[in-house]
Amino acid sequence: MRFRTGMAVILAAVCAAGQAGEGATVMNGKILTIDSHIDIPPDFATPAADPGRRGATQVDLDKMEEGGLAAGFFIVYVRQGPRTGAGYARARDAALTKFAAIRRMTDELYPDRIGLALTAADARRIHAEGKLIALIGIENGYVIGRDLSLIERYYQLGARYMTLAHDGHNDLADSARAAPGEPAALHGGLSELGRTAIAKMNRLGMLVDISHVSRDAALETIAASSAPVIASHSSVRTLYDHPRNLDDETMRALAAKGGVMQIVAYDSHLRKISEEETAALKALLTSLGMNSPAEVPGKALVIQERYAKGIQTIREHWPRANLENLGDHIDYAVRLLGIDHVGIASDFGGGGGIDGWDNAAETGNVTAMLTRRGYSDADIEKLWGGNLLRALAEAAAVAGK
Repeated sequence: MRFRTGMAVILAAVCAAGQAGEGATVMNGKILTIDSHIDIPPDFATPAADPGRRGATQVDLDKMEEGGLAAGFFIVYVRQGPRTGAGYARARDAALTKFAAIRRMTDELYPDRIGLALTAADARRIHAEGKLIALIGIENGYVIGRDLSLIERYYQLGARYMTLAHDGHNDLADSARAAPGEPAALHGGLSELGRTAIAKMNRLGMLVDISHVSRDAALETIAASSAPVIASHSSVRTLYDHPRNLDDETMRALAAKGGVMQIVAYDSHLRKISEEETAALKALLTSLGMNSPAEVPGKALVIQERYAKGIQTIREHWPRANLENLGDHIDYAVRLLGIDHVGIASDFGGGGGIDGWDNAAETGNVTAMLTRRGYSDADIEKLWGGNLLRALAEAAAVAGK
């Protein structure tokens, strides 16, 4: 009798969990849910990496629709390379290839399923039409080299935020993680070119992103910008001391200028990783010709799939971060900054993903977790995109002045 009672309790709990996930997905379908960072492969929107066909990638249109993920910033990422004329030319061409791929998805392949938003109002209009939404972000200011005119060119192509640096210093700013052989700091924060770039981004209405930059560069960026600044995919350093995470001072400065911190569902940013797990990950990367998971989105889809399989094997031995870890970072940021300055990012395609939210189809699980933690529908709407759209609209307003 006790066994039956216990099983009844378990079954009830399972059913309740299923209903919560289903209800969260329905709720996601009503609110404008935005993932602020989705990396794409270089062969995106081709037969080899078709976003309209359900496949092995973490994000495609089917998975977005299934999980209730209304919108995503699809990312023009180019790995840091040599700061030379040839290096800048290769970076520009690689960036233009990704811009073209995103526009091909929205304008040619699937205009009936997903539309490109250039403004906050566009995003709301496309959502009201019942279609998915693509926005564009740039990861790594290396793609402009020293040519500030490229900022406007990329803006005209649809870019609405730019991360000033990535792994390795560039001509705009110091990185939170110097490349091998580089000094810990190159500029001591921002360069003069970086300050000029920020002013130009403000004049255009392009959000400035401090994810990946050094602490000094982040604080100087926030002070220099006339518009709200975002951290498109970072987590809380107080909870886990990772160089990519933001400390309390930087978080407060960001919020004081109206900015938004997008908490990222990236395993190694949410919890401590053992030496054994680190060694296994390094061996996997080496076998695929990479040094960092940050290189994954720059690889062909077949390499990304091999990486995903390798990570799955590693996870059989070392469980990764989960929804509760993500929730802890969100809770901390909300307590410190207030509900109006926090959002959510996945970094899918670039190494992101946790247990419970490993692809866009599982997006409803995040909403269910937030509901369990006591967030109201209005709070969840802000976290899932309302705050980010407000920042984008404010950046446009600054540009208008």
